[in-house]
Amino acid sequence: MMLNKESKSIAFWLWFAGPAALAAMALTSCGRNQNAQAAAPEAVTVGVVSAGRKVMDRQLTVSSELVPFQEIDVYAKQSGYVKQLFVDYGSRVKAGQLMAVLEIPELQAQLEQDTAAIRNMADQVTHAKNELARAEAQHQVLHLQYARLNSVATKQPGLVAQQEVDDAQGRDLAAEAQVEAAKSALESAESELAISNAKRGHDQVLFDYSRITAPFAGVVTQRYANLGTLMQAGTNSSTQALPLVQLSQEDRFRLVIPVPESYVKYIRIGDPADVRVPSLGKSFPGKVARFSTDVKEDTRTMHTEVDVTNPHGQLMAGLYAEAVLTLERKNRALAVPLQAINHEGDQTTVYVIDPSNKIDDRPVTVGLQTVGDAEILSGLKDGDLVIVTDRSGLKAGEEVNPQVVKAMQYQGAGS
Repeated sequence: MMLNKESKSIAFWLWFAGPAALAAMALTSCGRNQNAQAAAPEAVTVGVVSAGRKVMDRQLTVSSELVPFQEIDVYAKQSGYVKQLFVDYGSRVKAGQLMAVLEIPELQAQLEQDTAAIRNMADQVTHAKNELARAEAQHQVLHLQYARLNSVATKQPGLVAQQEVDDAQGRDLAAEAQVEAAKSALESAESELAISNAKRGHDQVLFDYSRITAPFAGVVTQRYANLGTLMQAGTNSSTQALPLVQLSQEDRFRLVIPVPESYVKYIRIGDPADVRVPSLGKSFPGKVARFSTDVKEDTRTMHTEVDVTNPHGQLMAGLYAEAVLTLERKNRALAVPLQAINHEGDQTTVYVIDPSNKIDDRPVTVGLQTVGDAEILSGLKDGDLVIVTDRSGLKAGEEVNPQVVKAMQYQGAGS
């Protein structure tokens, strides 16, 4: 075969360049392929979750200290010396249990005097009764005499002198007056006896205050008196009277919590509360028992009290506790994780993956929010895939590679 002049030149060049020329041609071909691949980048992989129904509730956690449901200082009603003391720090008492006995000599002597006065008045009443019985008997005799004489004088005029009839009538009337006087004396004696009994009852009530009892079941948290201590009457404000003990109710506690103004509308009597005591590592059931009907101007909070029962005596006054109140609950709320929500000005949107794996920046209406989820009132339906991973650099209409991930769950109470 005969080669033309141009073919001969190419063949000569290839023979002269050898392997170096072939390598250069191969590199040029590879670079062209890489440029072609860079011109068509792969889709970005994003993490998505499916919008679904779940139970959602709004919770409020407020911290405070446990205080006894009742706590009082027990004072003496009457002044006296502590004769017996049956309680000390930590003593648990029942309602009506005797805690101390005071020695009050003045009242003891007054009671003895009252008893003697009652006996005297009782004797006077007995004497008045006897006088009344004697007067009634005498009046009956004189009345019969007058009745007989008057009957004879009426039936047989002139047989009995009128003077004798008048004398009999006078004696009858005098005897009747003595009966009335005896009755008055008896009533007076009985009244004096009643007065003496009332006085003794009054003094006995005062003397009974020498026995100091527990007004309710609880535990003694403070003791201020010892044997022989002179206790001043707690009713006299002019003296610096000291109490005998301080008594606290321990079967029930109050947790006083300030509820912020924005949550006042959710508070209702009887609402359950989960009371957590970190120092004990336990939770106790409670309920909203009472609250004021006003919001304090300085703190913008409402005074609210949660009652916590203490059947096993584990709780103590002063312990730090957290009350978790469930303010609102929805059983089948359409929800997505909070990290799926986009806020752009006044508009709230989520990135939704459409059937062609492209991003749809969809406006939504958000309802109840917890610490980890947001309720969607409109804009989504069950099963929609929303992006929950980093959305920086993404834009609507971009094609992505969705991968279903597990949404991060946050522990704690939402507000």
